[in-house]
Parts: sequence; structure tokens; C-alpha cells
Amino acid sequence: MKPIYISIRSVETGRRIKELIAGKGYTVKDVQGAMGFENPQAIYKWMSGKSMPSLDNIIILSKMLNTEIENILVLDEDVAFSGIILNYRFNDRPVVF
Repeated sequence: MKPIYISIRSVETGRRIKELIAGKGYTVKDVQGAMGFENPQAIYKWMSGKSMPSLDNIIILSKMLNTEIENILVLDEDVAFSGIILNYRFNDRPVVF
């Protein structure tokens, strides 16, 4: 099986984070409070695509925004998960994403 390479598009992910936050009516200050941050710089960096949230913070965002992680991250368009069958067997059935 060939390896699967995935790249997260940071600028587009940042735009999506910004849109999702605004769409829920939250402010950067609201997110800052939910994350327990002393200042909002990290959130502004996420929204600009200069940095990405840690996995822990992506999970917090997904809970706060009531959405799945897959709806927050923007991946390379050439990677399609539907129909990928892994050669890993679980309970004698192939795993399909």
C-alpha cells in the first residue's frame, strides 16, 4: 500500500477558524477565556494562519464550536478519504474511511 500524505493548509484553516468563531457569535475574547489563555495572540495567529492550534486546542475548539475536527481543518484538496481502504483488519473486516 502506498503511504498517504496529508498537508494541513494553515491559512485556509485560519480563515475557517475565524468564520466558525464568528458564525457562533463568539469573540476572540470568548475563545481566549475557554482556552484559559492570558492573552489572545495565539488565537490571532491561528486565524491568520501563522500558527496552528495544538491537538488539545483543536479538540476544545471543536467542542466549543459544536463541530467535528474535520470541519475545522482544511486539508490538501488532492487527498480524498472516501473510498480509501486500509489493509488493516479489525474483527476480520477491512477498515474503510
